[in-house]
Amino acid sequence: MVVVSQEAIHQLRAFMDQVDESLKRTFQNVHQGYLTETLVRFLKAREGNVSKAHKMLVDCLNWRMQNEIDNILAKPIVPPECYRAVRDSYLIGMSGYSREGLPVFALGVGHSTFDKASVHCYVQSHIQINEYRDQVVLPSASKKYGRPITTCIKVLDMTGLKLSALSHVKLLTIISTIDDLNYPERTNTYYIVNAPYIFSACWKVVKPLLQERTRRKIQVLPGSGRDELLKIMDLASLPHFCKKEGSGSSHHSEIHNCFSLDHPLHQQLYNYIKQQSSITKPVQPIKQGSFHVDLPEPAAEGTEIVKTLESEFHKFENGNGKSASLENLKISDD
Repeated sequence: MVVVSQEAIHQLRAFMDQVDESLKRTFQNVHQGYLTETLVRFLKAREGNVSKAHKMLVDCLNWRMQNEIDNILAKPIVPPECYRAVRDSYLIGMSGYSREGLPVFALGVGHSTFDKASVHCYVQSHIQINEYRDQVVLPSASKKYGRPITTCIKVLDMTGLKLSALSHVKLLTIISTIDDLNYPERTNTYYIVNAPYIFSACWKVVKPLLQERTRRKIQVLPGSGRDELLKIMDLASLPHFCKKEGSGSSHHSEIHNCFSLDHPLHQQLYNYIKQQSSITKPVQPIKQGSFHVDLPEPAAEGTEIVKTLESEFHKFENGNGKSASLENLKISDD
């Protein structure tokens, strides 16, 4: 576990005091008044090395400026049908808060197909959720609970994970790389639930490739994870796919389904972006696909993981017909 010293924090703060004014402005949008906590996040991401953390943070600020990330919440995904297509094929939502006040984000990994829009639309949507979390959700939680809350919990539902998931591993790697480089240490713990056998096999070969601080954050829970998750959150905050064994991610639009466009988070996010867009009043009409973010090259670790996953998936593909029933097999962490 990385322990960040006060001296390292003071040194990094001194370095950031020397950056130019344009970077300082975007840095304010990053730390949202929680300067020390932000410096600690970047230091942890670089194992406490001040010079590496400084480079990482400056690179992040330059990325934000070059891609106009400070204004991304004023750039809706249009037309509305495209936004709905993204939401229907990239299942993510927020189900509530842990007892410690951390937002609980849910992801339907197994049922997300990423096949109804362009890569740039999925990336834009992901960054918008990140920014809404950082600019609205976390500051609101901090105010509500009376202390800095700068991380969240993620519950990943693997229901329906199939060999076809290989087709979007690279997109997920792009999204993961964006998070690693620009939103480090925002997730306290990843809980994996409803994991089929195919996940178990892949996890065993991928786990050794992950950095130790990443491995420590990942917990594979038995079944739907309900009992374990209820130790840290109330039933009302439990993602819908954890509320009973075998429930899994669903596409129905009931209000308790946090993936639904009717769920409060997505309604609030959609209305927030719409409001911000009307305030900024773009000179030209917003066109479909007009907003592109520079896609990063995955780090060596990410490339190795992709190759390993491809290899494992091909083993199943070339197996003796077992793949047809893989998604129905459940595992527990061992």
